[in-house]
Amino acid sequence: MYKLIALDMDGTLLKEDKTISNRTKETLDKAREKGVKVVLASGRPIEGLAKYLEELDLVSEDDYVLSYNGALVQNVGNKEIVATNGLTGKDLELLYNISKEVGVNIHAFSKSEGLITPKNNKYTELEATINGIKIKEKDFDLVGADEEIVKIMMIDEPEVLEGAIEKLPKDLYEKYTVVRSAPYFLEFLNVDGNKGEGLKALSEHLGISEKEVIAMGDAGNDRHMIEYAGLGVAMGNAFPEIKEIANYVTMTNEEDGVAHVIEKFVLS
Repeated sequence: MYKLIALDMDGTLLKEDKTISNRTKETLDKAREKGVKVVLASGRPIEGLAKYLEELDLVSEDDYVLSYNGALVQNVGNKEIVATNGLTGKDLELLYNISKEVGVNIHAFSKSEGLITPKNNKYTELEATINGIKIKEKDFDLVGADEEIVKIMMIDEPEVLEGAIEKLPKDLYEKYTVVRSAPYFLEFLNVDGNKGEGLKALSEHLGISEKEVIAMGDAGNDRHMIEYAGLGVAMGNAFPEIKEIANYVTMTNEEDGVAHVIEKFVLS
């Protein structure tokens, strides 16, 4: 029996208009009635998840959330941190210099200042809009080496970002967890900061084995948790490489793919 369902948000739980269908909400409620934990696992900051946690009534001390692609795992009700793996201003300095060399825009999430960028652009604006947060323009050269940074993102037009990725030093992939969460977002996290490690930490905290976990996602930042889970599910709209590593491919986010999986593997 599955005891925990971990759900990516954009492209998975959410439809393209950023809403959750009634069918999906009903199946999630039925799963929870059977004692199954439902956990949102997103690249978003916690502020960008708050309204959905409220909508799904996942706000008690029995509820948990993975934010920043699993770099922060915490209890929703009492805010207790289960696991956290972050970066520092020193990492930001390194990646900022590389972003200038390869010709892409950059922004980061600071623990103390939120979404920061040296130069505002449409993809930082998109990040702010999606999550309902403010942007702070800041000279990255003035960020302290020890400042706590949750994650760093290179952001640009998909074709520009694609070209930049080809130029990135190969050792970055050993130093950081590097995931492409959207065609225009390339994310850099602590090497131990990804949805798979976050989900593993939460499962161990709750005494749940990986075989009792379902994880659903659509993009590169979902790979680690899909590989970790006993049942790793790719959405019908998922990146091709995510479908290849999944145990099961469901329907798209527009076709209630999440609800289909819950009905097939949890409620039936």
